[in-house]
Amino acid sequence: MDAFTLAKQRFADWGVDVDQALAAAQRTPVSLHCWQGDDVGGFENPSGTLGGGLQATGNYPGKARTPDELRSDLEQAIRAIPGACRLNLHAIYAETSRPVPRDELAFEQFAGWVDWCADQGLGFDFNPTCFSHPLAEDGLTLSHPDPVVRAFWVRHCQACRRIGGEAGRRLESPSVVNVWIPDASKDTPVDRRGPRERLLAALDEVFAEPVAHTVDAVESKLFGIGAESYTVGSHEFYLGYAATRKTMLCLDAGHFHPTESVADKISAVMAFVPGILLHVSRGVRWDSDHVVIADDPTRAIFEEVVRGGYLPRVAIGLDYFDASINRVAAWIVGTRAAKKCLLNALLEPTARLREAEASGDFTARLALMEEAKNLPFGAVWEEFCSRSGVAPGPEWLDDVRRYERDVLSQR
Repeated sequence: MDAFTLAKQRFADWGVDVDQALAAAQRTPVSLHCWQGDDVGGFENPSGTLGGGLQATGNYPGKARTPDELRSDLEQAIRAIPGACRLNLHAIYAETSRPVPRDELAFEQFAGWVDWCADQGLGFDFNPTCFSHPLAEDGLTLSHPDPVVRAFWVRHCQACRRIGGEAGRRLESPSVVNVWIPDASKDTPVDRRGPRERLLAALDEVFAEPVAHTVDAVESKLFGIGAESYTVGSHEFYLGYAATRKTMLCLDAGHFHPTESVADKISAVMAFVPGILLHVSRGVRWDSDHVVIADDPTRAIFEEVVRGGYLPRVAIGLDYFDASINRVAAWIVGTRAAKKCLLNALLEPTARLREAEASGDFTARLALMEEAKNLPFGAVWEEFCSRSGVAPGPEWLDDVRRYERDVLSQR
């Protein structure tokens, strides 16, 4: 009897339907963030500085310099990732024959990306880029005290929602359009109220027009480089906004204190918002955006999503950028890790654990949770990869090394 058949029976003994778990894992997409491939450079001004408290560290050779190079790198990564994927694109990755102001961007500058998604069988998610721009040099955008600057960023976000809507229509899959802004203060401000009231009004303008085929999301942040003391769009601000305006709330795993549990927040916020967007990341000391691994915090996030029955109301994306290692490998490692955590959560014998908890037998609950860790997950993961036509183990690394030798090293 092969390892998968044995594993399937072992899980069945615990009341878990492995085929059902595999089907759910197969159809649940993870959105690959384009900015891992070029260190958040984009094509508007690749030589420009990031700003907005963002910083990519490292100088590993082979960074993508053009849309075609970035798409080629993504294709190489996708070949090693089981299950469904989507593309998550920022506005600075527009393809233009001439400079186009961000508040004048239109679908035509992203048609090549959407056509590529159609060819690859991918969905398309989108983000306004409210950083790396002369009108964001002081760290303020939608909360800026200058109404002219503020209006520019409102128009940019409105344009991005329309772009996402057209992409969603063409691909017959709604685009998640996520708004994140860097607005913050390095030192303690006197006026905390004013910027938040301006942000509230600006966001209402951004979302005033109904746009079909989009799912709107707003994303908070705790602090960052040059934004250590005050962030306008805090978690509390955006939770209130999402709850009252019925948008999705983005929970980025790197945007909270290191001791906070993102997993614990899920059932709390889901009581008030229509859904959440997960930005799966790994903040080692702060929002450092390390490559995702199958660690305890990431496992806990997916366990909570599955245990709560929230999967239909959750969009899953990645958000990190590591320039110190092979960028294609970083995509693969992080996405495979996220999918391992998802599949592991789908294989949990939750019904049996709930039964022990509901009966008040906390001894059994603890014992069973520990014993379940020994269930043969590895054999099911290999089956998942096999059914997706990708390598179940580290064989994919040989392909990436060949790609590095033949393609990346030539850049």
